[in-house]
Amino acid sequence: MTHELRSGLLPVDEASLRTRLAALTLEQKVTLLTGADAWHVPGCPEIGLSSVLLSDGPNGVRGERFNEERDPALLLPNLAALAATWDTDALHRAGEILGDEARRKGVHVVLGPTINIQRVLNGGRNFENFSEDPLLTARLGAAYVEGVQSRGVGACPKHYVGNESETDRTRYDVQLDERTLREVYLAPFEAAVAAGAATVMAAYNSVRGATMTANGPLNNDVLKGEFGFDGVLLSDWRATQLTEGPALGGLDLVMPGPEGPWGSALVAAVKEGRVPETAIDDKVLRLLRLAARVGALDATALDSGLAAAPPPAERRPELRELTARTFVLLKNDGFLPLRYDGPRRVALIGPAAVAPAYQGGGSAALNSATLTDPVAGLRSALPSGTRLTVHRGVASRTNLEPLAVEATFDTVTGRPGGLLEFLDADGDVLLAEHRHSYSLSWIGFPGAPALPPSTALMRLRTLLKAPRPGRHTFALSGTGPLELSLDGDVVLRSDSVARDGMEDVMRRSADSRVTVDLDGGDVEVEVLLRPTVEAPDVSLVELLLGHDASPLTEDEEFAAAVAAAREADTVVLLLGTSDEVESETFDRPDLSLPGRQDELAAAVIAANPDTVVVVNASSPVLMPWAEDARAVLWTFFGGQEYGDAVADVLYGVAEPGGRLTMTFPRAAGDAPVPDAVPTEGCRLDYTEGLLVGHRGYDAAGTEPQYAFGHGLGYTDWDFVSVATAPDARESLAAGEDAVVTVRIRNTGDRRGRQVVQAYADRVDGDEAAPLRQLVGFASVELDAGTEADVEVRISRRALSRYLDTGWELPGAPRSVRVGPSSRELPLTVTV
Repeated sequence: MTHELRSGLLPVDEASLRTRLAALTLEQKVTLLTGADAWHVPGCPEIGLSSVLLSDGPNGVRGERFNEERDPALLLPNLAALAATWDTDALHRAGEILGDEARRKGVHVVLGPTINIQRVLNGGRNFENFSEDPLLTARLGAAYVEGVQSRGVGACPKHYVGNESETDRTRYDVQLDERTLREVYLAPFEAAVAAGAATVMAAYNSVRGATMTANGPLNNDVLKGEFGFDGVLLSDWRATQLTEGPALGGLDLVMPGPEGPWGSALVAAVKEGRVPETAIDDKVLRLLRLAARVGALDATALDSGLAAAPPPAERRPELRELTARTFVLLKNDGFLPLRYDGPRRVALIGPAAVAPAYQGGGSAALNSATLTDPVAGLRSALPSGTRLTVHRGVASRTNLEPLAVEATFDTVTGRPGGLLEFLDADGDVLLAEHRHSYSLSWIGFPGAPALPPSTALMRLRTLLKAPRPGRHTFALSGTGPLELSLDGDVVLRSDSVARDGMEDVMRRSADSRVTVDLDGGDVEVEVLLRPTVEAPDVSLVELLLGHDASPLTEDEEFAAAVAAAREADTVVLLLGTSDEVESETFDRPDLSLPGRQDELAAAVIAANPDTVVVVNASSPVLMPWAEDARAVLWTFFGGQEYGDAVADVLYGVAEPGGRLTMTFPRAAGDAPVPDAVPTEGCRLDYTEGLLVGHRGYDAAGTEPQYAFGHGLGYTDWDFVSVATAPDARESLAAGEDAVVTVRIRNTGDRRGRQVVQAYADRVDGDEAAPLRQLVGFASVELDAGTEADVEVRISRRALSRYLDTGWELPGAPRSVRVGPSSRELPLTVTV
């Protein structure tokens, strides 16, 4: 059986591909190398080639329309959360779910996983990356790729390579030595290619002076040469600006289209001898190979042995269980799990309690038909008779939350939501749509506009049903002049500035607000937006109608929350970040929780020490209050089943099975890499070399607040013994894995899960290397009072280093330390 059939992709007849290639003119071939629009690769019926549809991931499959709530998708926990399982089987399963979603939506390639390294703590896209560690990222990323492709759908690891931060990401030039490049940043991509990745996405940035869409040494020599990648290397959206450099530098597909730097310019370059036609042929063959593998050549039916994708609703229990497994219990003095027969007065406090962040911002964002919040989750979990009070306490977002859809209805369709109309300059309606959201956005590219042509005005109308009498605050944000009317009276005008260009397009506009008194009757709401969409490369049209019905000021909310904490038996305090601060295109300004959340935490814990703090964030934040809390639970951006999963873990229905994949500092200055701001000339030096993440803390002798790999559960463990086979060194020399066997015992009173981690000490004299590095891991679940042997497999590559002569396995034996985290390693064995 071929590799493609084993993986779920279809087999390829290379001779047939070459026959089809020979039937094409140069102009036809070049046409195939630029997208047909924002998401499709062109088809060619003359040779049986159908259009290939790409879709953003990696925590869901959006489809071909940006921010489209009428075509919802399953929303999984973000990749940083999934990685916290330290479980390749879990990542494979997540990939299978996404592959099924792609099949359901007619998508051929999922644009994920993101396998860049979490190099800096404030990286805006850390939520979308697996880990600060190359080995963990490589193994989990490869499992994700295999899972997606087992469903006959292509995966697209990204962003190749050196895209570890967002500030000036389209312009910065990464400078680093060859060993660091190989051992840290290329390692996950090498593993993804070995897993059979059908495509790879080239990054915006440059590496050592050459942009990644035209980096011949890394694209041609390393990716396609050394790694043996035979798939399609496609550009990130609007990353390709030149003709010859990318054509010669290994890029195969320019996205999006139909406009771009190739087309007739590339045809001319071939005819004039500046680009060989053999380079074009290789690119087309790769596209045809991709089409064959995903069933877009001769409209080939995918393997009938693959089950049809189940309806999204059937996935909910599975996603709920998976989400709980990602949560990391950072601290617990025995307070958790809470008891069902325990406290009868529970105060649920915090901005993430009433408006949690389910996902980060940017191209990974999508709409889910189902979102479970902590309020509903706890209410469904608590026994009857329990008094649950809910208080936001403080705001965590700059903008107001969108108007609640369930409080409105479209007077035309009678459904919850509103009527959105696109009008031309004469006031004629070009298009009318029912929308089920008041946070709307459209992204456009040259040749693929964001809005219907000739749109001069957008009008959103809805009926707000009998709001609470008293003070209400409304807010508008968007790209262009805005106007809000209530019952026909204009109450707010705002003139937002259009945003364009890849570096700015995902930023949220700050909203404008007005506070009005309502009498409690139905209110007709109308919003007008005159969109400004002119842009040289990419444009975003945004319209957000916010609403806040709280009668209290923030100081009053703060005081009410503290009073509720004082009166409760138990406090569940939910704090967090959001897509306003964790997003593509910009990095976080600092590591603090937004707003007055730290102040709220200190006050609530002082009022009631029986407080568990649940943090709804995906990148590390400073937690000055952590020592005073009885328990701290880290929950990432948990996806659609977040609220129910929080309740499951707090009350012990599920164990928090996650372990940290990024080190948490005590102070911002403790981070090995303080920021990722390019220097003069947009140069970004990776001066830390191999000492990224936990390796940097070890080298500096800095004690983190919570170590890489740390995570507690609801039981206790004893690492009993460790051993390795006498011929382990011979196995490594032969290219086979060395197996370290760890005896582990569950000494607690309930079933639990543990992650066994193995770290190799530095080779004597190798001063550039980390003091110790992760070389293997394995997880185990055991019943109370039982023990088992856990095998941790350590590959030759994990123990090797990259020198001038290539990869080398040091001759001297290595000490390998084993334990539950990078800072708790009670056992040692020699390999």
